[in-house]
Amino acid sequence: MVSEKTAPSVELTREELMRYSRHLIMPEVGLEGQKRLKAASVLLIGAGGLGSPAALYLAAAGVGRLGLVDFDVVDFTNLQRQVLHSTSMVGVRKLESARQRLNDLNPAVKLELHETTLTSENALDILKDYDVIVDGTDNFPTRYLVNDACVMLGKPNVYGSIFRFDGQASVFCTKGGPCYRCLFPEPPPPGMVPSCAEGGVLGILPGIVGTIQAAEAIKLILGIGETLVGRLMLLDVLHMRIRELAIRRDSRCPVCGDHPTITHLIDYEQFCGVASAAPPLAPEQEITPLELKRRMDAGDSILILDVRTPEEWTICHFPQAKLIPIDDLLARIGELDPNQEIVAYCRSGVRSARAVRLLTEAGFKSVRNLVGGVLAWSDQVDPTVPKY
Repeated sequence: MVSEKTAPSVELTREELMRYSRHLIMPEVGLEGQKRLKAASVLLIGAGGLGSPAALYLAAAGVGRLGLVDFDVVDFTNLQRQVLHSTSMVGVRKLESARQRLNDLNPAVKLELHETTLTSENALDILKDYDVIVDGTDNFPTRYLVNDACVMLGKPNVYGSIFRFDGQASVFCTKGGPCYRCLFPEPPPPGMVPSCAEGGVLGILPGIVGTIQAAEAIKLILGIGETLVGRLMLLDVLHMRIRELAIRRDSRCPVCGDHPTITHLIDYEQFCGVASAAPPLAPEQEITPLELKRRMDAGDSILILDVRTPEEWTICHFPQAKLIPIDDLLARIGELDPNQEIVAYCRSGVRSARAVRLLTEAGFKSVRNLVGGVLAWSDQVDPTVPKY
């Protein structure tokens, strides 16, 4: 445990005594506990929905050294939930936005910014110098990468995930405790679990889960209370219910078990099927926004097939498009003419590429994917189309 270290040699300044006074009068924290926080280090993987509240509360609590890993820029679509960032920071690197906000919140905290994608090449080097790892990732390759690196380094992994109205939280990779693979040995098949960009997320949910992650990290540092080690918290904010599942270390786990088969980090993008889940479409199965615009203006007979959800349809859609959500496509395939030329589109081109494959396998003669989807159409053809 982090708290098993020898008593920290750091001292609190007069300003820090004032800043953390509500901690100091708590017997569970006190002066020694606050010194532990000041001497501790936490690494947050991601400065987005989960990383935002976790970073704010860990900095406010006085964690002495706070690392952040991210490579993205602030987008308008982030502001509904990523409270670390503000409207004035749209277009700015997330780590720069985080630096300014966290320095303003607590200038005594040392910030270490890692503007990079976490990979099997750099994960061990980045994680090794921190006491606690807070996983705020939103994809399976990085989630498994963080878990395995934490097992190999002996670092506690404070896990959180969010989707729509549902959240999860736990603490993995402690001595004798389970790791993420004990619960989910293998990632789900590619395409089976939609991302928050596709399915959405209630803006307040990452605030709740990320704050729970911050609380768990602080308890690990202080060695107080009962952490989520061996427990998976399941949060349903739509019905405001909280459940728990007991989880144990699996002696057959491929990474933390008695006879591990995974002893070094691997190419998790390939392992999780993100990059190679399906072969790329042939050039003749794709169409660019500019080419589609040219053909539409020429009056060519093309069926525009929208495979998004009805909720996305209400945001924006081609006036002449036919809506059949991707999950309903096979059941409603009889509504389409297999001899008609079809162009499928979605938000970014991923779901519509899947639709092209499904229809082609079903015998449709000419089906093409709108490369980049609505986002590319907005960038290249019509900027009045909202991006979401």
